[in-house]
Amino acid sequence: MTEDGRLLRGERTRTAVLDRALPLATTAGLDGLSLGQLAETLGISKSGLFAHWRSKEALQLAVIDHARQQWTDEVIRPAMAAPRGVRRLWAVHDRRLAFYEDGPLPGVCFFANANFEYNARPGVIRDRLAAQLSDWMTFLTSLATDAIEIGDLRSGTDPAGIAYETESLGVCAVMQSPVLGPVTFRHARHALHEHLRVLAADPTLLPELT
Repeated sequence: MTEDGRLLRGERTRTAVLDRALPLATTAGLDGLSLGQLAETLGISKSGLFAHWRSKEALQLAVIDHARQQWTDEVIRPAMAAPRGVRRLWAVHDRRLAFYEDGPLPGVCFFANANFEYNARPGVIRDRLAAQLSDWMTFLTSLATDAIEIGDLRSGTDPAGIAYETESLGVCAVMQSPVLGPVTFRHARHALHEHLRVLAADPTLLPELT
């Protein structure tokens, strides 16, 4: 096998492991991941996994990065196709809830679960999760800021407050949905939708909800 072939095979193995580890982490927790468990699940040798990650911590960091890429592909990138301003801000919230509703992860949301798991556990895992959350909140704030600057939202609207409210509704929905069911996503949509309509210079920019 050529060097390029070995690299391609190695990348495929790495992706397959991370694809399996990510949903598992939403139920067993990041701390519940183990190289041995993943090797058995995928039918490959544990020593083969050590070629990609030399420790459990290295695997955990890779899973966080894999989850971030999934979030970008499934939530952020589709939403960014919406027109800038309040419609793009709304599209991010709506797409996020749709991602949860589609159910690709058995624990619904990797980041909500992982942040709760590691909030009080200092170290590199918490630092990586904190950086992700900080970047996400900065992104939401920038969308709200843009909506204010182009006149979609009223002058004087607090963009950081909009970001906080958007995040709070998303986290609340995902944490309550296993118990209360899909109605939590409906409530999260309607709550932000009504709030944005009150703040919008032109409420008709936002879609009608049923």
